Amino acid sequence: MTDTKSPLRIDIVSDVMCPWCIIGYRQLATALEASDVAHEIHWHPFELNPNMPAEGQDVGEHLAEKYGTTPEQSAANRANMTAVGQELGFDFNFADGFRMHNTFNTHQLLHWANEQGRKHDLKQALFTAHFTNGRNLSDDAVLVEIAGEIGLDRVEAKAVLEDQRFANTVRQEQQFWTGQGISGVPAVVFDRKHLVTGAQGVDNFKNILTQLQEMRT
Repeated sequence: MTDTKSPLRIDIVSDVMCPWCIIGYRQLATALEASDVAHEIHWHPFELNPNMPAEGQDVGEHLAEKYGTTPEQSAANRANMTAVGQELGFDFNFADGFRMHNTFNTHQLLHWANEQGRKHDLKQALFTAHFTNGRNLSDDAVLVEIAGEIGLDRVEAKAVLEDQRFANTVRQEQQFWTGQGISGVPAVVFDRKHLVTGAQGVDNFKNILTQLQEMRT
């Protein structure tokens, strides 16, 4: 029997380039608040585009190359995500020239932030920086600025990115999750054993939480 007194452990595998990751998280957070479930969230790294060059790529070009998405489909998808985001209190700003970026260094910076209990805060700041403000997350100087803006030490953040001290650790964690069969994000694991993929919607997450609470009693 699961200890119902312990918080519900929620592991979220995601990439800050993934719009459905922030949508899925906001849906889950809304469901958690409504359900009043004690929980703890643990974020884990995943790269949608590990071979993305440093200069990034226009999002329309990227989607066309990777998925065969037409400009019309891409525009419709972005409009839909923008509307869903607004319902959840998150602003997507897919301006002309919006780009995808390489995120390996963001994951290293997140690992460092985790050592200070600030990974969740930095993760949210990175989502906002990318999707709302269109900042270049391939640029280490921008990453250092974002870390500083939430109160983390800029000098140490810069050193972390320069010496790549967490590169192997991040690679190993990525490999662990892909080894568990995770091939797309968001991937949410409840209580270390129940996998839910994709942005499920607030109501579905509420139902999942209810079922989990019943199983934990």
